[in-house]
Amino acid sequence: QVQLVESGGESVQAGGSLRLSCAASGDISSRRCVAWFRQTPGKEREGVASIYTRAGRTYYTDSVKGRFTISQDNETNTVYLQMNNLKPEDTAMYYCAANSYCVTTRIDDRDFPHWGQGTQVTVSS
Repeated sequence: QVQLVESGGESVQAGGSLRLSCAASGDISSRRCVAWFRQTPGKEREGVASIYTRAGRTYYTDSVKGRFTISQDNETNTVYLQMNNLKPEDTAMYYCAANSYCVTTRIDDRDFPHWGQGTQVTVSS
């Protein structure tokens, strides 16, 4: 059993920054890969970034490269998503998800069996 709890979402102005946190617990082998997804009403869920926690290897979707950074704190079992230069199109519910492995070429929600409840990020212009 894996538990994921997101926090850190709030409303910010365009150009601002936020750091989201994903506190993970439970079977460590089932959460070797942790990813952040986002979703807005009426749209498909989009993979934003992932990290393979055993090696620190990361992957980003093109729209956030250079602005978002995923990182981990192994002592607290927390994965972070640092979001800089936020844009109104970054507005979404952000979810943390976990799997036992990372696919190196994509972030697909079908690969992730464990999910948190989400945290809302709103970016105003």
